[in-house]
Amino acid sequence: AATVLFGSQGYDAVGTPEIAQEAGVSVGTFYRYFDDKHEIYLEIARRTMAAAYRETIANLGPERFIGRARHETINETIAILFDHVLSKPRLMRSFQEMSLRDPEVAEVSRAFEQVSISRLTMLITAIVPRDVVSDPEATAWVLHGSAMQTAYGLAGHFGPPPIDAERARKALTDFIERALFPDS
Repeated sequence: AATVLFGSQGYDAVGTPEIAQEAGVSVGTFYRYFDDKHEIYLEIARRTMAAAYRETIANLGPERFIGRARHETINETIAILFDHVLSKPRLMRSFQEMSLRDPEVAEVSRAFEQVSISRLTMLITAIVPRDVVSDPEATAWVLHGSAMQTAYGLAGHFGPPPIDAERARKALTDFIERALFPDS
């Protein structure tokens, strides 16, 4: 219930009475499980970001590239990321906004980013020679940032997107493939 409300109205517009009502429980019952709306918000942020990691990064290992075209694998991963962000655009925007003003939400966001960059660094190290990518960690950070900003842009976080999702996905796929495999 809280996910639905935060996703449709944002953090500030939702109170514990609305969450309890949406969940079909009393406010007292809500307080048996959570101290306040901030606590449930953090739990939703953790679960949502953990799901994003599982869906996009966790299974992105060298084995995913074996017997498959690199372009196809990159494109598929970007499509999953975009689908995740675009399935809950207002909730994702709320997380982004709250991470700028709430240290605990910022820490959850930072932890997700760090584990994602670490996983991408391991992947880049495993599949790309050092003479092509001399600093896998910095490259992972730039690629992760590019993908996330593109997804947020498509979700309307910065106003109406200037291009459609398919064009953005193709451009991002091409960008990543050229960065990691310039001789392809």
